[in-house]
Amino acid sequence: MNVLIVDDEPLARERLSRMVSALDGYRVVEPSASNGEEALALVESLKPDVVLLDIRMPGLDGLQAAARLCEREAPPAVIFCTAHDEFAVEAFQVSAVGYLVKPVRPEHLEDALKKAERLNRVQLAALTRPAAESGVGPRSHISARTRKGIELIPLDDVIYFIADHKYVTLRHDGGEVLLDEPLKALEDEFGDRFVRIHRNALVARERIERLQRTPLGHFQLYLRGLNGEALVVSRRHVAGVRKLMNQI
Repeated sequence: MNVLIVDDEPLARERLSRMVSALDGYRVVEPSASNGEEALALVESLKPDVVLLDIRMPGLDGLQAAARLCEREAPPAVIFCTAHDEFAVEAFQVSAVGYLVKPVRPEHLEDALKKAERLNRVQLAALTRPAAESGVGPRSHISARTRKGIELIPLDDVIYFIADHKYVTLRHDGGEVLLDEPLKALEDEFGDRFVRIHRNALVARERIERLQRTPLGHFQLYLRGLNGEALVVSRRHVAGVRKLMNQI
């Protein structure tokens, strides 16, 4: 089986290459990749069977690259190799690809390669499908289909959700995307991290800075990350927002 190695650290790539080359039946394809963008290009040209993929990399990270690969008709199997274990629960509630924590041990790598199966849409959906559908806890990332393909936005980067007709606008630190998910479903899933301030708006609790009453008697909420932009708080939700702010 042909194996592509993706890691932003040259020493990590070299170590994985030596370990894979020492195993019977596996061949490391060259060149390796140092980020998600390079990985996608090399998968297209080299057609590897397996990708050993780091998660935290500059630019397109491992989770985002995996999402793009999942859109292919015949994606390679993906084994995450990372120094961080915080994504393990979200990524592997279902029997899917491997998850190796650095420093990777040869026997663990061999076992993961033997078990590796081609990544499919069902497997990747464990990262991004709503909790009600997946039967597991809240997602760590929100999946949005944009002109770039599938983008995965970390929940920590989300500032607010605002509903407008059939779509929901997600505002995050890097811009905005549209979601095809009901606001009520998002509230049910992320109610411990977001609070409703209007019938059409949920905001991140940790982003709340101040509540201000206008001369006309309306209430506006200022959030960290919006550069002075304020959101309207409906009268029925003012008391709840004030109570929350007293608890923060």
